[in-house]
Amino acid sequence: MLSGRNAGDEKCDLHRYPLVRLGADPRTTVPVTKDSDPDAGRPVTIAPGEEAYAALLVSGGARDEYEAKSITLGLQSGKSGSGAGKPVDVPMPVDTLYADDGRLVTYWTTASGYSPDFIMSK
Repeated sequence: MLSGRNAGDEKCDLHRYPLVRLGADPRTTVPVTKDSDPDAGRPVTIAPGEEAYAALLVSGGARDEYEAKSITLGLQSGKSGSGAGKPVDVPMPVDTLYADDGRLVTYWTTASGYSPDFIMSK
């Protein structure tokens, strides 16, 4: 699960879902599971100190497995298809992840247990 805390002094809007890249290919982002949007089209707003969550499935049992030695996460702006700020490298939970074409990410939510439901049933 991906999580982020608003460390700023103002509310923060998280649009759609995180732009996640697994491995060295900077052009390919993890596809989103569209049915995980908690409030279609509306950003998730978090106040200072609050957290938001998105689930990431790196291997969905599909074809074309590959090794990923990095995770990069970017945020989306209010304009569809555009990024907000620079992407950041996320600490790896292990030295190498084995990802495949079945990878998925969910939309942002403020309920910590909500987002995994959408990828665990895939």
